[in-house]
Amino acid sequence: MWIFFLLGRILFGGYFLLSGIKHFTNAGILTEYADSKKVPLARAAVLAAGILLLIGGAGILLGIFVDMAVAALVVFLLTVSIMVHNFWEETGLERTANLINFQKNMALLGAALLVLFIPTPWPFSL
Repeated sequence: MWIFFLLGRILFGGYFLLSGIKHFTNAGILTEYADSKKVPLARAAVLAAGILLLIGGAGILLGIFVDMAVAALVVFLLTVSIMVHNFWEETGLERTANLINFQKNMALLGAALLVLFIPTPWPFSL
């Protein structure tokens, strides 16, 4: 069973870690999008989001500072869901796309909160 837990950690943590990296490698495009959504200090917000994603993803992936990793993901997911994926202010295809992303983020938030109830240290953690 531990192999499934390890695979889940790799997939879950890796998703956030790669997303964090993309916040730095695609900062220009993400800043433009955040600006279009009227996010204050869009570039700083994108970079701060990238840091939260890196902390959360690395913590889950490596099994270290799990509480801090989950806290970073909670802050990221709640903030981005409300400020960027605000489907209630959209119409048409943009509404649908933002609703899907909002719902995905809520599912990821639920999974992150569940992680808090897994006893640590985890197998194969640093």
